[in-house]
Parts: sequence; structure tokens; C-alpha cells
Amino acid sequence: MLKYCKPAVFLACLVPAGMLVWRGFHAGLGANPIEFITHSTGDWTLIFLLITLSVTPLRKILHLYWLISFRRMLGLFAFFYGTLHLMTYVWLDKFFDVHEMLHDIAKRKFITAGMTAFALMIPLALTSTKWAIRKLAKRWRTLHRLIYFSAAAGVIHYIWLVKADLKKPLEYAALLGALLLYRILSWVASRTSPPAKPRTQAAESILSTK
Repeated sequence: MLKYCKPAVFLACLVPAGMLVWRGFHAGLGANPIEFITHSTGDWTLIFLLITLSVTPLRKILHLYWLISFRRMLGLFAFFYGTLHLMTYVWLDKFFDVHEMLHDIAKRKFITAGMTAFALMIPLALTSTKWAIRKLAKRWRTLHRLIYFSAAAGVIHYIWLVKADLKKPLEYAALLGALLLYRILSWVASRTSPPAKPRTQAAESILSTK
């Protein structure tokens, strides 16, 4: 069943990018196309980060153990949309003007937070292979906890960007807070309960941690 579901999920994850392309060819990007693309890709980056972090709670609470098979894909799509978000800024907005981009990073705190969020995703994407899991061993789990900081920096980036209409970024913040609270409570519970049989790291998927 999973071998049929994975292509369907993969195609579903491409729908937001496909919609942007379709809108681009049908004059549907609004009066400011660069701003529309920037906001859309930024939203989807955060959405995929939060979906990736939701896999473990849903898997454990609802006993949907098959969800683990999709976590790597979802995490890498978060990186994919994050890359599109960054390239919209670097290419379409700043035309590869390094001096101006460095000035933005130094002077505009929402740009600094966004760059931090993306930078933290890079090592996660680079180690999204079974070989990396075996090579890094226990260090792999520690490294992949960076996803929490990346998601938090992404939410902060959004809050500092919009300034006034905070409804959507605060919704993301609330969901991220709930996911982090779940992990804290799970950690506390694991410290007070008998140890379970260890699982191999190879059983874990990529760009998210337990």
C-alpha cells in the first residue's frame, strides 16, 4: 500500500509549487508577483516544517505507525520550499546583490531570523540519507534537533515581518508550541517510566526528531 501512497503524497506536496507556476502563466500573482511568491513559499516552508514535526505525535497518539515512512519526504519538501523562498529573495528581489543582502541581514531582524531558519535546515537536508544515519550514529539525533530551532526561527521571521496582522504567524507559533510541549512531556514521561527496547536509528526518518 505504501508504495502507491508515496507517489501520491509526493505529487500532493508539489501542488503548491504547481499552483504558483500556473498562476504565473495566467496573471494570477497579483499586483506584486515577487511579494506573492515570497509569502507563498514562506508559508509552505513553515507548513511543511510543522507537518514534519507532527508526524511523531500523530504516529504515537493515533497509532498510525505507517506515517513514519513519509517524514523524510515531508522534511525535504520543507527544505525545497525554503530554498524557493530564499531564491525568490536572492534572485527576483535582490538580483544577487551580495552587498545589499548582507546589509539586509545585518539591519533587518526579520531577514536575520529567516536566514537563520534556512541555514539550520541545510545540515538536516545534507544528512537525509541512511548512510548519514549510520555514519553519525547517536550524533544524528542531536543534529536533527535543529529542526526545532529552524521552525522557531521561521515563526519569529514571520512575526517580525508582518508586524501588524499577526493572526497567521501566531497560529503557526501556537501549533509549534503545542508540538514542542508534546515532546517535553514525552521526554519527562520517558525519564519516569521503565526503559523501552531501543530502536535502531535507521528506523527513523529524516529532517525531524522524536
